[in-house]
Order: sequence, then C-alpha cells, then structure tokens
Amino acid sequence: MTQPQPFTVSEAAATRIASVIAKRKATATPEGAPPPAALRVAVEAGGCNGFQYQFTLIGPEAIAPDDTHIEKGGALVVVDPASLDLLTGAELDFTDKLMGAHFAVNNPNAASSCGCGTSFSVA
Repeated sequence: MTQPQPFTVSEAAATRIASVIAKRKATATPEGAPPPAALRVAVEAGGCNGFQYQFTLIGPEAIAPDDTHIEKGGALVVVDPASLDLLTGAELDFTDKLMGAHFAVNNPNAASSCGCGTSFSVA
C-alpha cells in the first residue's frame, strides 16, 4: 500500500508567498512587530461545507515547535498537526486569472467543496 504524500506547495504558490513576504519586509511595520516569516495554512471548522481553509502571514514567534515546515523557492509554509491530518496529499497552489488571483488547496481528501473553493467536507 502506498503512503499518501505530505502536504506540498506548487512553484506558483511558493513564488507568490516569497514575493508577498519580501514586500511586507520592505515596508514599515509597527514598532516592535516582526515582519512575516511564513504563511500558515490551517483547516478550521466552518464554511458552507463543514471545514474551511485559512491562510495567514505569521512572524517567526508564531511558528510552533510541532508545526510541519514546507520550504520551497524561498518561501516557508507551516501547518499545524491537526490541520495536516486533513491536508495529507493536498497541494497549495496559486492562480492568477482574469477573474482574480488567489491561493487554492487541491485536496484529494475533500468529498465536496463550495464554489469559491475555500470550504470543503470530508467523507
């Protein structure tokens, strides 16, 4: 039996994350606030299908010791253990189309998802 691949990050997503973090580091931040160091991908209860994805830029102080780190193309993505259970085999991608640019999770664990792609349910 083949083990599912861990959560992965596409080249497009890594490029966009690295770009956003670099821009944020270059702009002024409030006194004492660390610049973002990573993108946290989390799964929370809610949305129209039971679970929803959340994407948050975080500083180094918000990276927990038990987070999974995915580094690619100068970008760091972190995922907490509970979310990782629902993201195993999934890929974070970034699309930039005429209708807008956004991060999306291609998740084989999702039995169904909403039209906007931010919430899903599992079987």
